[in-house]
Amino acid sequence: MELKLEGLEKRYGKKLALDGFSYTFKQGICGILGANGAGKTTMMNLITDNVSRDRGQILFDGKDVLKLGNAFRSVLGYMPQQQGLYDEMSAYSFLLYLAKLKGLQSRAAKAQAARLLSLVNLSDAAHKKLGGFSGGMRQRVLLCQALLGAPKVVILDEPTAGLDPKERVRIRSYIHELAKECIVLWTTHIVSDIESIADDVILMKQGMLVAHGKPHELIDRISGRDLEDVYMHFLGEDDRDA
Repeated sequence: MELKLEGLEKRYGKKLALDGFSYTFKQGICGILGANGAGKTTMMNLITDNVSRDRGQILFDGKDVLKLGNAFRSVLGYMPQQQGLYDEMSAYSFLLYLAKLKGLQSRAAKAQAARLLSLVNLSDAAHKKLGGFSGGMRQRVLLCQALLGAPKVVILDEPTAGLDPKERVRIRSYIHELAKECIVLWTTHIVSDIESIADDVILMKQGMLVAHGKPHELIDRISGRDLEDVYMHFLGEDDRDA
């Protein structure tokens, strides 16, 4: 199982957001690091087909995802950073609604919604309105919806943002188990999250891939102490996410 990006290019007017980007994602967790404007969000939007590419290909197991169409979307899970939820819905009904959009049968949808809410410690709030949820609770609901249908490719944009340390550890542990059976792309500015569980790491700057490898390999390459040193070495202090 692999997701292959070949020579991806995307422009927004005169700005080149992705500049011939190529990388092959394998089963496991790939941490994606880069400052705002590095091209991370553009790459995710191209994979999910939220925006169109100008050049290049995206292949899932050798087949172009645009030609696969619904067949690819059915194995794709996406957790956006923006918390766009239906505030009048409960967490449980929200998941059932999205499960229906994904084509899940009612019985399977109910079972998955209950299991995922339990996983992220929201069972007690399952039938409460999303409008009353804190930022961290909303993050957990967004993670749940990304995992509906047991996707083969999971894209997580800042999945632990807004979570307290205990919740972050819990979510990291589950994603680590999840990645044994799928491809996980995890963008974050919390470098410690990536260092602890990522199988591979890529660093992006100005729409290009500047370094990649296993965390320990990147640390050894620069004789650093941790992945923070790697970030600073390749991307520079001025590019550090706020």
